Amino acid sequence: MELRGLAASALAPSRKAALVIGGAGVALLGLGLGLKYLRRPAKASRVGVVSQLLVHPLKSGKALSVALAHLEPTSVTYGHLKDRNWLVITEDGHMVTGRQQPRLVLVSLTCAGDQLCLNGPDMEELRFPLHQPDNAVIDCRVFSADIQGRDCGDDASRWLTRYLGAEKTFRLVHFEPQMKPRRATEIEPRFPQYEKVAYHDVGPVMLLSEASVGHLGGKLGKDLTVERFRPNIVVSDCEAFAEDSWEEIQIGDVCMQRVMSCGRCIFTTVDPETGIIDRKEPLETLKSYRLCDPSEKHIYKSAPLFGQMYTVKKTGALRVGDVVYKISR
Repeated sequence: MELRGLAASALAPSRKAALVIGGAGVALLGLGLGLKYLRRPAKASRVGVVSQLLVHPLKSGKALSVALAHLEPTSVTYGHLKDRNWLVITEDGHMVTGRQQPRLVLVSLTCAGDQLCLNGPDMEELRFPLHQPDNAVIDCRVFSADIQGRDCGDDASRWLTRYLGAEKTFRLVHFEPQMKPRRATEIEPRFPQYEKVAYHDVGPVMLLSEASVGHLGGKLGKDLTVERFRPNIVVSDCEAFAEDSWEEIQIGDVCMQRVMSCGRCIFTTVDPETGIIDRKEPLETLKSYRLCDPSEKHIYKSAPLFGQMYTVKKTGALRVGDVVYKISR
């Protein structure tokens, strides 16, 4: 009996050690499986192809279709031209858009070397310097938010005033990198705190599919162009409204995260080819079948949803013909 007791006493520490080692092994195995799960590689699924890249240097101005653009944190960029970085204002600094002046959609702002070029129907082209550091910086209001802009000069002001034909004076301003941008989260809380924009309505980049535009056109019984809806990235080779489910996408080296749908307003009723505002269609038809889920009414209210707003996770080049991948984790 004594010998058995001594043997049991001798073996007890070994059993405890074995239990400890065994428990540690199970814990390490669980940790390893957890890390393996956390590090599980993202799955990329092909969902479409970039068919158009559209840059709108002048807010509410004519879209510039390009084959190659660069996606920066605050905008889509083509050379010296940044999306929505030029703005028409009244003399007291309030923004002017196609909602108030529909014929703005026919005005193009392009760049030739170190000169900017303004063109519009029945107007002579105006060229003026891209950089005018001695011009005044004007305090502006964009959707009730304060922002600045560098005045583009009296020649641009006279050109716009003559073109728009209203009994008031208009000026053109340019947002410069050193100026304080607007925070997207102050416009729409769903955007991250770090997101910044110049004269955009909300976010830095909007995507829309050709199929979605075709679907709406079918309901209206007429052809619609994507330019009417002012996206930056147009995607083909996908089903209508497929983009509603693309939470994270990759195009070339660019990575983007979906923030929200794009709620539409009366600006969609401006024909981009004539500059005439209808004030009814296609907005009314969109409202008939593209309203948000009741649980999101506090976000979108009565605005129909058409296109998706993204934030930039990784900058880089965008090219027409690039494959669009949906990222799943």
